[in-house]
Amino acid sequence: MGADVSTEAPLSRLPWPDTQDEVTRARLAGGAFRRLYLAFMGARAVLGLALVGAQVLTLGMAGRGPGALLYASLAYALLALFGWALARRGRPEAARLSVRQWWASIGLDLGWFGVLHALDAGALSYGALFVLPVLMASVLTPRLFALAAAAVATLVLLGVALWSVALGLDSGARLPQSGILACGLFLVSLLSSELANRLAREERVARGSMAVARQQAELNRLVIDEMQEGVLVVDRRGMVRAANPEAMRLLFEAGPRVDIPFSLEERPAWGALQAVARDAHRMESWPEAGRDLPMDFGPTLQRSVRARVRHTHRPEVGEDLCVMFLEDSRKLQARIRQEKLAAMGRVSAGIAHEIRNPLSAIAQANALLAEESGDPRQQQLLDMVAANVQRLKRIVDDVMEVAPGATPAPQPVELERLVRDCCDEWLRTGQLPGGPDGPLHLELPLPGGCWVSFDPEHLRRVLINLLDNGLRHAIPGPGCVRVTLRPEHEDSVRMTVASRGAAIPAEVERHLFEPFFSTRSRGSGLGLYICRELCERYGARIGYRRAEDRNEFSIVLRRATMATPS
Repeated sequence: MGADVSTEAPLSRLPWPDTQDEVTRARLAGGAFRRLYLAFMGARAVLGLALVGAQVLTLGMAGRGPGALLYASLAYALLALFGWALARRGRPEAARLSVRQWWASIGLDLGWFGVLHALDAGALSYGALFVLPVLMASVLTPRLFALAAAAVATLVLLGVALWSVALGLDSGARLPQSGILACGLFLVSLLSSELANRLAREERVARGSMAVARQQAELNRLVIDEMQEGVLVVDRRGMVRAANPEAMRLLFEAGPRVDIPFSLEERPAWGALQAVARDAHRMESWPEAGRDLPMDFGPTLQRSVRARVRHTHRPEVGEDLCVMFLEDSRKLQARIRQEKLAAMGRVSAGIAHEIRNPLSAIAQANALLAEESGDPRQQQLLDMVAANVQRLKRIVDDVMEVAPGATPAPQPVELERLVRDCCDEWLRTGQLPGGPDGPLHLELPLPGGCWVSFDPEHLRRVLINLLDNGLRHAIPGPGCVRVTLRPEHEDSVRMTVASRGAAIPAEVERHLFEPFFSTRSRGSGLGLYICRELCERYGARIGYRRAEDRNEFSIVLRRATMATPS
């Protein structure tokens, strides 16, 4: 019960007691306060109507005309009804009585009931009416104000009794009765205030627990929504009660989606899942590793998913639920393949390191034999050994390039100058012609001074690999390989290497950047893989697309924060 929302003139501006109990009472939740306040205001209206009815009945039985008590009761009933109507139209966020509300309810009742009690000097029946304002003050105001209301009612009761004795209207029997009633009012005030305090504390604890539960539920929802596995909650009837986005993608990959809940019987492709859910509710255990299930969406799309199941047994509730974890078999195989590749990469790095020394010895020995040999046939064999030694060295260098180890810090690199120098070196090394008749065409419209964050030697390695790959698969002719630079965003630049040639088949495109994948019998399959690894190492992105008649590899490079040459 604890929102600190006050109305325009809250009682908190009065001297509230500074105790933990009263502070607890001062924190009534807006919704709970409004319900209690409306209940009390409605009770006042009903009591006013009952007073009018009682007066009319009494006067009718006595055969007398209307008197002051009837008019006073009628006025109270009208005021109570008017107050109840205003309370229903009041602000729902109010959490405390305003000064105006206090005087229009508790204060009015204390005064009006005192008047009724004084006018009915021959009986004690109207004294019991003070229970209502005292009870209202005990529930809706701090304990000190509740005791003050009981004290005011006691003073009115005792004052009327003493006045009756002084006027000779009563022999004194009314005075002890007033005292007993006053003691009852104080007891009602204390007990009601204590019960209201306890209710306020329990509701505040409940609201805190509810807030924690809502936060936990939101966290769980975020975690489940971000899971790479699909999550389905299925009951015994095969109805899906909950599903995360990945599960919805797997289920509705080839058709329109429906709202949750839905039945697994709606589509034939889900038949295997329905059978699994049925078996899970019947079986006591389920394979820990899960099972592969087919999902046939038609002639154009067949899918296999790995299903793991956990189920609940709640006989006291009468409804069991099973949780199904679904994972696309392609993703699972890709993850397994990546783990194998990572392990193989570590082994390959160790092997490559051990091969370097024997390979150097073989190269030196072959060079010594070449110096002493004069036989052309023998010289041809020595040249073959030298060529294969160089090939093995390149493979070792490629493997060591991407082996785990210390990553060089990126440096500011002037991109246009490095691209021009690297392209000139590539043409000279390959003994390729330059100019408009050569295979290389440069489009470098970037202004001078465009710096990117990369290691210069690694960027050269990436560009050389892309140029070699482009020329190897290009249709020979002038400008068959094109290098382009252009701004991507304010903080990035795109470098593109495009070669004119046949499109890369879809089954090859999926594996372009995988290690040891090559369409050539003598290729190591590490060129594009090294390009991707080096780009990711420096925060760049590399990708492939088919653009018109060219195969285009593009790299998005980050601009350097410091444009100072090294």
